[in-house]
Amino acid sequence: MATTAHSWRLSMALEILVPGLATTVQDRGRFGYYRFGIPQGGAMDQYAASIANRLVGNTADEALLECTYLGPKFTVDAPTVIAVTGAPLEVLVNGKPQPANSRLELSAGDEVSFGMLKGGSKFFIAVAGGIDVPEVLGSRSTYPIGKMGGFEGRSLQTGDVVPVGRPLPEKLPRIESIPEELLPSYDREVTVRIMLGLYDHKLTEEGLANLTESEWTLTPVADRMGLRFDGPGAPWKTEEQPFGAGQDPSNITDAGYAVGSIQIPGGTQPIVLHCDAVSGGGYAQAGTVISADMDLFARMAPGTKVRFQPVTMEEALAARAERRARLDRVWS
Repeated sequence: MATTAHSWRLSMALEILVPGLATTVQDRGRFGYYRFGIPQGGAMDQYAASIANRLVGNTADEALLECTYLGPKFTVDAPTVIAVTGAPLEVLVNGKPQPANSRLELSAGDEVSFGMLKGGSKFFIAVAGGIDVPEVLGSRSTYPIGKMGGFEGRSLQTGDVVPVGRPLPEKLPRIESIPEELLPSYDREVTVRIMLGLYDHKLTEEGLANLTESEWTLTPVADRMGLRFDGPGAPWKTEEQPFGAGQDPSNITDAGYAVGSIQIPGGTQPIVLHCDAVSGGGYAQAGTVISADMDLFARMAPGTKVRFQPVTMEEALAARAERRARLDRVWS
């Protein structure tokens, strides 16, 4: 590994030797097209992605790699700087352990690989200059179902050569690592704050109590579109369905879905819609996860115990401001 300053080439690339389970290019997301059915996408843990970019001297807007469970193995063809944040795991450069959540300088030909995750499901690899794939509708994020954005609209594959942009002059003081108190946590028991509605009134008294007072377990059925939880169930009231709705009490005439919407098909297993979810459909939304807590789902592994805690709009806005202030400390 290089330990001294080096001169940058005009461009460089990552050569993918092993792609990992589902490694995609992501950024802050694709906004303004949700009403057309195109989700915002972007990194599932925006906080972890942001601190990775901060470590390598990027802006918060640069694209990086999002990795799921099993990380990739790649080489770099020129000197560069990377940072690995998110789910805790072993980072290896030429087979030797290196610290996560730190700025790592690489030499041309260095090989980067990863051990097994020790918690959570997503981790992020930022490279100085950002992943330099074309923007699609204002974002470099990969939307695999739509086959758009990212690297050819798909997860990385063995043999891919992923272009990296030229690093920009660093406008902020260089940092070598992220203080422990500013790192995300990866707990096995998590409280997720939600705002009830639009259709919580259609739940039975037992259903509402179960949703907001019982413990739920994340199942392995979880991806960028949504995460399914197992628990006591949350029954819906039995009533005459409106024209155009399905026969199940959880069905409604089609409505738009907010990111973070909580559906409970059949009144059994809640599904939390995430960044690649569809924008509308025919299931009632019992509640919506507040924006400040959406990153938590990338920090969960199957088996994580979750409680959904209702909060007010004022509490949700305060949580968003607190998260912003925490991130500002990293970028100051």
